Formats: sequence, structure tokens, C-alpha cells
Amino acid sequence: DGALLGLVTAEDVARIAPLVRAKDASRDVVLRLAVCPIEDAERARAIGRRMLAAYLNVPSYARMHAWLGRGDLLAPLRDAWRARDREAAERALPDDLVDGLFIHGSADSCREQIARFVEAGVSTPLIGLFLPGVDLGDALRGLAPVRS
Repeated sequence: DGALLGLVTAEDVARIAPLVRAKDASRDVVLRLAVCPIEDAERARAIGRRMLAAYLNVPSYARMHAWLGRGDLLAPLRDAWRARDREAAERALPDDLVDGLFIHGSADSCREQIARFVEAGVSTPLIGLFLPGVDLGDALRGLAPVRS
């Protein structure tokens, strides 16, 4: 028993995980993480914005982010989406929010970002890979935990 989360930041996890575990500390906090192991930040953010603009308009995600205090921040996104202007909706997402919800960077950086979610309270990270121009095998080897 526990919770399955998606599209939250590590700071959000630190807030949500104690609620999940309030009655039973052994409850799992499973998080679906969107990971794009490319070092071109602008390209990665563009990929993330495309995905996030759609998902953050799904009513359940919109309500969750309003509860997390992002209602006003995401109002321009919702307005553009309702106007059927996907490009404006994508532009409405601030870089820092995209970076918090969409892991990207070198393999080392991605591993570090995933570790922050675990430190914040995630017991099981589920990795969803976004791989534009990246070989799946290379990405998996790069993201695998480094053993000393």
C-alpha cells in the first residue's frame, strides 16, 4: 500500500510523502519520473514543455498542482490551452518548473536528480525515458547506479 505519484518536484515529494506515511511508515511512495538524458538544456526543456503542457491541463494534475500552490503560476498555461494555443501554453511554463518536473542533463546529472527524489521520500522511482536521438542501451547504461 502507498501512493503512486507523477509530475511532482522533489520538494513536493518532501511535502507529500509524510502524508502518505502518516498512519503507516512502511507505505511505499512510488513516483513516475520523466527522464531525458541529453545535455542540451533548451532542447530537453522543449521536449518537457510539450509533455507537461498537455498533462498539467488534465483535471487531476491541475487540481494537484493547485493544491501544491501553483494555481496562479499555471493560470497562463490553462488559459492558453483553453484557447487552443499549444505553443503559448508551452511558453507559459517557467524553466524552473520544467526543470523540477522533467529530469534532464548528463547521465550523472540525471542520476543525481533521481537521488534527490529518493532523499525526499520516494521509495520506488519508475523511470520513463524520453530519448530523442539517444540509444536506449547507452541511456540505460548511463543511468544505472554507479557501484564502487
